[in-house]
Amino acid sequence: MKTVKVSLNSIDKVKSFVNDINRFDYDFDLTSGRYVIDAKSIMGIFSLDLSKAIDLNIHADSDQIDEVLKVIKPYIVE
Repeated sequence: MKTVKVSLNSIDKVKSFVNDINRFDYDFDLTSGRYVIDAKSIMGIFSLDLSKAIDLNIHADSDQIDEVLKVIKPYIVE
């Protein structure tokens, strides 16, 4: 598992983010405070506070994480 911070501060970003990660069969969780939701759920994402960066947990093998990180690179914040 790998955790990165992502920014999903617009409706268009949320839509494209969900479309991008739905290409993968791995599990993705978004964590904001005490809330953990399925990152593939648009409705779940909109229930979070999107004004701040959110932790994305990627549940994939280490050799597959690089491919996921390339796809979600536009959303990652340092």
